Amino acid sequence: MLIVACIKQVPDTTQVQIDPVTNTLVREGIPFIMNPFDTHALEECLKLKDRFGCRVAAISMGPPNAEATMRKALSLGADEAILLSDRAFGGADTLATSKVLATAIAKLAEQDEIALVICGKQTIDGDTAQVGPGIATRLGYSQLTLVDRIEELDMQGRRIRVRRKLEGRHEIVEAPLPALLTVVREINRPRYAKVPMRLMAGTAEIQLWNNQILQLDATTIGLKGSPTWVSRIFSPERTTGEMLGDGINDPVGAAGLLVDKLLEKELLAL
Repeated sequence: MLIVACIKQVPDTTQVQIDPVTNTLVREGIPFIMNPFDTHALEECLKLKDRFGCRVAAISMGPPNAEATMRKALSLGADEAILLSDRAFGGADTLATSKVLATAIAKLAEQDEIALVICGKQTIDGDTAQVGPGIATRLGYSQLTLVDRIEELDMQGRRIRVRRKLEGRHEIVEAPLPALLTVVREINRPRYAKVPMRLMAGTAEIQLWNNQILQLDATTIGLKGSPTWVSRIFSPERTTGEMLGDGINDPVGAAGLLVDKLLEKELLAL
């Protein structure tokens, strides 16, 4: 039985800068990390491996340097790591990305029965939360999003029950396997890699799958297969604030000044 963790290498957003002339990300010197939500997805896969003895495959679509992220997945306990890397995959939006990932997962299913695919709820560079549901739809898997706890997993009965974290409440949902889960941070606390596992991962084989292996129509993937794209990236303009009177000792006077200012800017009608 196989469980698949979908992970992505992303730029560390705490150090991202935008070129004021070109309005594009400055990538030089920016460190890359495993998408934080995906670390929780991988950890949940590893917890299920510890419990049920199933195999864990980590899969990612990205450039060749994403190999470092795949080695991290191996150091944490994944049994195999597959990097989908090809120029034909470049420039993909969420629709094209989900197609490549779903095709690769279907190929894995030819070798071993898949029980679960687990993804982070979203990536910190795109924030769309669309790739996981897109994979589930393409594969015809049960789709369970925003999961913060696996309540029960019955491998024999091919059923799973999870708790979903919604706004102001939780929801318990049961579905048949195979299923795709997108998980939130609260589901677990990721483990640290042990030194022997780090050493092993440093020399382990990372499987590189290109489009010669997946055999996808080049017009349906990458930039050509993406109906959406980012036209421009920019930093929002920020203006300095203005202090109006003494709101502590003279709140009525400060309120009057605020009303006058709003009327002056035609932001308030009487």
